[in-house]
Order: sequence, then C-alpha cells, then structure tokens
Amino acid sequence: MANRRKSGSSGWTMAVIAVAAIAAVAAYVGWRATQPNAGVQPATPSTAAASTSAAAPAATAATTAIQHPIGQAPAPASTAPLPALGDSDASVGAALYGLGGGALKGLLVPEQLVTRIVTTVDALPRRTLGSSFILPLRTPRGAFQSHETQGILTADKRNADRYAPYMGIVQHADPKALVAWYVHSYPLFQQAYRELGYPRGYFNDRLIAAIDDMLAAPEPAQPPALQLVQGRYLYVDPALESLSVGRKLMLRLGAANETQLKAKLRTIRGLLTAQPPTAAPVH
Repeated sequence: MANRRKSGSSGWTMAVIAVAAIAAVAAYVGWRATQPNAGVQPATPSTAAASTSAAAPAATAATTAIQHPIGQAPAPASTAPLPALGDSDASVGAALYGLGGGALKGLLVPEQLVTRIVTTVDALPRRTLGSSFILPLRTPRGAFQSHETQGILTADKRNADRYAPYMGIVQHADPKALVAWYVHSYPLFQQAYRELGYPRGYFNDRLIAAIDDMLAAPEPAQPPALQLVQGRYLYVDPALESLSVGRKLMLRLGAANETQLKAKLRTIRGLLTAQPPTAAPVH
C-alpha cells in the first residue's frame, strides 16, 4: 500500500553543496522529505541565517589552525575581480547556472546565494537545519511517498523520480570546473562564514567536515523503516534518527543516488585537499 502526502510550500534541499551547488543540492532533498506537512511562512534569508547561527556553537576565542587551506586546491582559471558579497547574486547565479546545467534554472533561489550556501553547509553536520528557509533551492514537485508492507512503513522507490532534477545537477556538474569556480570565489564564502558568527572560522574546513560527514553515512541493505509522528516521517531506528542532517540526506536519496553523490563528493574533496579520491568504503 502506497501513501502520498502533500509537500508544503516551504524550502527543502537535497543538501550538500558538494562545494557550492552540489552540497546545497544535497541537504535540500533529504530534509524536506521528512516534513510532508510543513507549511511555515517564509522568513527572510538574513533572519533564517541568524537563527541557524544562534543555534550553532559559538566561535572559539582563539584562532583555530586551518586544516585545509584553499591554496592547496587547483588554481582557478579566472582572475576576474569579485563583486562585493552583497552584490554577488547575479554573478554567482550565472556561474552556478553554467556549472549545474539548465535543470538548475527554476530551482535556485536567487537572493543571498552565497549566504544560503554557507549556512546550509554549516548545518549539514548538525542534527537539525535550524530553518528550511536558509536553503538555496526551491521545493521539488510531487509528494513524498511511503510504502507499507506487512505493517512496515518505508520510503517508496518512486521518490527517486522527485529527486531526478537535483541528481541531474549533481551528474552534470564537472568537479574540476566547480572547484575552480569555488576557489576563485572563495573570499565571498569566507566573508559569509565569518558574518554567520565565526569571525575566526575557516569555511573550507567546514565544507570538508560536511563532506566527510556525508561520506560516512550508512548504506543499509534494505530501506529503513519509518514511522509517521505528528505529520513527520521519522526513522524507527533511534540510531538512524539521531544522524546528522547530511547523513540522513544520503539515506533518503536511495541507494543508487547515494552512491552517485558520494562518488562526486569524493572527487571534489580530493581536488579541494590536493589529495586523490579515496576508494568507496566496503559495507
């Protein structure tokens, strides 16, 4: 027996950017899938970012040693001057449209793009996004579907169709071009991260931490059991329900999509850290 529940009008991600577009795409898909009845009125991007920052740990007083300096990544091809962060939406949007393909048009939220991406990436290793309105992508079409067999509720395989446009962006994006653009644009991301509440923080370290967290997501042999609690789909297994936003995202994408996204993330991580991609873990 299949169950369909309407999705609300609030933002939803398949989130992570996998550096900018991919990680943001990643969180977006997973978070909204658990909230079939979400209908909160949208907040402004600055308000949403502020609420997420308030829920995050305070920045340390001392300067934290940089673990993954952006200078280790391949040098960007472009030397064009960057716009100010507050004036960067047009150029960032144009770059992401070029990197993500035509599917990204109509999905990308065009306001405060860098801030939305940074805030989403910062939230991925946490247990909650804080607010759905930090997300840089729009709500997917259709409704999240569950399937019940012998009294056990699981995600329906047809949900993969809802994620197809977002996975198309992941598949289309060229890792080298994406990383080159990110490295060139890095000062914008660093500024947005400091304004988020980390005056001594280093955004690229946070991005690598988010990617590593998602790569550590479990890969169960069978779809995990779900339960519907107050209009939200939760995992029956407490260990799965306590996972981070990024790891839950991976689970909700389905096995095939999780494998593809992890492969892309490994490649991007390798480029960002000047290290070759690691082999996929054996489960």
